[in-house]
Amino acid sequence: MNKILLALDEGTLSAQQQQQIRQLAPDLEIVQTTDEQEIAAMLDTIEIVAGQLPQDLLPKATNLRWVQQWSAGADWLLDHPEAQELDFILTNASGVHAIPISEHIFAFLLAFARNLPQAWQAQQQRVWMKEAAQAKDAPKHDSATYSRADVFEVAGKTMLILGVGEIGEYTAKIASALGMEVIGLRHNPNKSTPGVDEMVGADDLLDALPQADVVVSTVPLTEETRHMLDQKAFDAMKEGALFINIGRGGTVDQAALIEALQHGKLAAAGLDVFEEEPLPHDSPLWAMDNVLITPHSSGVTPKYNERAFAIFLDNLKRYRAGEKLHNVVDKAQGY
Repeated sequence: MNKILLALDEGTLSAQQQQQIRQLAPDLEIVQTTDEQEIAAMLDTIEIVAGQLPQDLLPKATNLRWVQQWSAGADWLLDHPEAQELDFILTNASGVHAIPISEHIFAFLLAFARNLPQAWQAQQQRVWMKEAAQAKDAPKHDSATYSRADVFEVAGKTMLILGVGEIGEYTAKIASALGMEVIGLRHNPNKSTPGVDEMVGADDLLDALPQADVVVSTVPLTEETRHMLDQKAFDAMKEGALFINIGRGGTVDQAALIEALQHGKLAAAGLDVFEEEPLPHDSPLWAMDNVLITPHSSGVTPKYNERAFAIFLDNLKRYRAGEKLHNVVDKAQGY
């Protein structure tokens, strides 16, 4: 009997959710395990995978027809190009992250807009920050003071969103609601999106960057996007711009980013992803007052498994009916 492999940790799916799978595929055996030896032993009977099949086993899974990733990013394909030629459909969990990651983006942005990092430092020292103009006896660079120049309003600012997929689309709606002008960059600039005032193509990157007060990168890592934000890109950005990256660290030349922050080209950066993860202890980014760091956690949400399961269940219905699946990944392109 062919199998549906739930390559997910125990507790990811409830008994009720597993029963919903059985109802849609009563002729397939459902097995839940992440143990590589157990998976290898039944490899020739696995037809569907929900989760992630160990990549080195993929070429041996001769009966595999469909893999539903429990995550959105498929940059693992860069290390396993042989998967392009294998006869299985790959779908991802695109859309699961739209709400939490968009909220994370604005957590970064609004923290800098209201100068919350400095306020947090003052709180740890039990210092009541005063406006510099009122604290006449305060030293010129007293950390317990602030000025009107330390804060800004996001309304009226221009946000450039690099990669207008599910996350970018949701981010654009929020930015527009806050009164921001939004420029979107995507492969197909002819596809309009609510909240995006101007859509441009990938070839227009260097022309779009100087227009933005805030640059948000949501792009996946592919051979095409690796280091797309390099020295030339940071040089093109507006003086004093903010940079936020919640896509993939490999899309950024991290040395060029550090230089742009150290020399004041960028006012600040909110970073959730890095070229090397975990971020090395000796990275200069840790010590920068104008950088907020989170540990690749922008997609964390208590609703993650609920949303990922909804995508899988919908696709399972489609698969059984012989219909086109949602969120199909082009294995050659990597997204």
